[in-house]
Amino acid sequence: MSEKSLSEDALNLLLSRRSVIANNLGPPGPDAGLMQKILTVAARVPDHKKLVPWRFVVFEGDARAAFGEVLANAYEASDPDPSAFRRDTEAARFTRAPIVVAVISSIANKKSVPEWEQILSAGAACQNLLIAANAAGFSAQWITEWYAYDETVSRALGLADGERVAGFVYIGTAKEPPKERDRPDLDAIVSHWRPV
Repeated sequence: MSEKSLSEDALNLLLSRRSVIANNLGPPGPDAGLMQKILTVAARVPDHKKLVPWRFVVFEGDARAAFGEVLANAYEASDPDPSAFRRDTEAARFTRAPIVVAVISSIANKKSVPEWEQILSAGAACQNLLIAANAAGFSAQWITEWYAYDETVSRALGLADGERVAGFVYIGTAKEPPKERDRPDLDAIVSHWRPV
């Protein structure tokens, strides 16, 4: 295969990439070796001064249901009138996909690298995770939902001061093909700067 066709394959992958909602993901997910490659791709993002201002927490197997109990308990603690249905929903949340990766934004205290650049690098890691999962033949969704902002959940994740959840990326196999959605009109969002 020529370099030209490889580039076209990459462009076609990016042009057709589509998130699949977590409820529509199922087994199989990537095996350990493939997951290692996916995470390696996720870590190849712009990173000013090589600070690595993010880290990954992987949930698979029984750890998904165990962390679901953390979510259910956090929900109950925050709701004055918790419902059994909602508790069950929270308990099952991480079992929606075979693998869930928490991408943690971990800001380094470095005056020469603005915090904003470090946060953007964590976002790029989330996006690369999605693209790598798709390139490996799987589907994925990057979401936060309420638990990304909950203090009890943050403690259970072992977040240090200054760390935040950039997103939870659910990875698995789509139960049905995702529907295409409207995309931005480039004419509305692209301008070309010219000197006055």
